[in-house]
Amino acid sequence: MIHPTAIVSPLAKLGKNVRVGPYCIIGPHVELDDDCVLHSHVIIEGTSKIGRANEFFPFAVVGGKTQDLKYLGEPTYLEVGNHNVFRENCTVHRGTTAETPTRIGSHNLFLCYTHIAHDCQLGDHIILSNNATLGGHVTVGDYAIVSGLSAVHQFCAIGCHSIIGGLAKVAQDVPPYMIVEGHPGATRGINLVGLQRRGFAEDTIRDLKSAYKKLFLKKEQTFAVAISSLKATHAASSPQVAHLIHFIESSKRGVCR
Repeated sequence: MIHPTAIVSPLAKLGKNVRVGPYCIIGPHVELDDDCVLHSHVIIEGTSKIGRANEFFPFAVVGGKTQDLKYLGEPTYLEVGNHNVFRENCTVHRGTTAETPTRIGSHNLFLCYTHIAHDCQLGDHIILSNNATLGGHVTVGDYAIVSGLSAVHQFCAIGCHSIIGGLAKVAQDVPPYMIVEGHPGATRGINLVGLQRRGFAEDTIRDLKSAYKKLFLKKEQTFAVAISSLKATHAASSPQVAHLIHFIESSKRGVCR
């Protein structure tokens, strides 16, 4: 299943039914689990552990050396789950230190020219649209979507079930269940379509709408005042609203408002 033009290190570990197309390069510290597909011109390098049934399209470069200037040359790592798709020219970098590997979950879709920098931590069912860029140390929750040509600053957190609009500049944390767009990014409303598609109950959506109004429409109030007011309402008993409140209270960079 390895094309004769591919260069695969004899030290690399390949599982069953792995297909390696023309002109691919696989380094000596790479592990590819069963059913992975490398179409052509794919490079996987570094100490990279790749799960089952991942698909890599031409010119994807996965497991590359961190671009962090603090990197001192020690072994660093990339860990990838199962059933992810890396489209053309996608780049993924290893962590900066041995203690902080870059981690990617399962069932994610990374479209053309997307970039996942060093030390990022990604969950499951995430979509990065064309040219979306994650700076170093960014965390992304499950089912989040980053639209095309958007850039996320280092150390930001993107909440679960959120969506970032196209061309957005994201310099603060993106709250879960919300839409963020603009330059700089601001919270515009709840991710209604996404929540409905994923089967969220109408009661939950109603509670999140109430939370959005309390937290993001009265910008003259501080978050502390808005959260205190929200906690006094029935909506605060919703697990999703409780998670939203915890996300905001735990934010280190501040939240897009």
